[in-house]
Amino acid sequence: MNRELFFEIALGWAVLAVFVFFLLTFFIVAPFGRHTRKDFGPMMNNTLAWVLMEMVSPTVFLYFFFTGPVEKNFFSWFFASLWTMHYINRSFIYAFRQKNKKRRMPVAIFLAAVVFNLMNGFLNGYYLGYFGVYGNEWIYAPQFIFGVILFAGGMYINDRSDGILLSLRKPGETGYKIPRGFLFEKISCPNHFGEIIEWTGFALMTWNIASFSFALWTFANLVPRSVAHHKWYREHFSDY
Repeated sequence: MNRELFFEIALGWAVLAVFVFFLLTFFIVAPFGRHTRKDFGPMMNNTLAWVLMEMVSPTVFLYFFFTGPVEKNFFSWFFASLWTMHYINRSFIYAFRQKNKKRRMPVAIFLAAVVFNLMNGFLNGYYLGYFGVYGNEWIYAPQFIFGVILFAGGMYINDRSDGILLSLRKPGETGYKIPRGFLFEKISCPNHFGEIIEWTGFALMTWNIASFSFALWTFANLVPRSVAHHKWYREHFSDY
């Protein structure tokens, strides 16, 4: 695949993210988690779904990263390690930290997530494996330095916020509570906020169309979901 075709695919994927943003903002609330709807088709175990759908991304990413002809250097390995580290956490650590092991997820949502992770893993792994050449001078590039700072800060916010959310339930509990402390005192979903910052940082440090399309998709998915969560809290807790 040449650069021109790759760019067109990545750009088309980014444009689709804009469409999905408006769809999720004004017409549909993705029916999983607290917004799960039992009329949305067949269901499957939530933990199993998380493991399978999230593992798609690093698997596809690493395949194209390793099979690509670009000579790997510090930057290549650094970017690949960040991607893999995030998704190992999402696939296994986060999935098995969830207290409610009986929760179900619509199969349709699982399949949509598989496609999402397949495309993002492909685009980012392919770029780094086939086109991503970063010279030693990249270490001094402002976008690399600022991107690393954003990625680290976003990952910290996301991980700490997830920890607070996961600690709300005692073993066996299935209900929802209002999260307190940290950035939950300022915004409804700092976990989503952290992940948006994280992948914006990744886009800056790698500086390519694939990573920017993924950052746009992260925004398109998580901003509408944060708005839906905020409305849900207001509807279910009078003191929120």
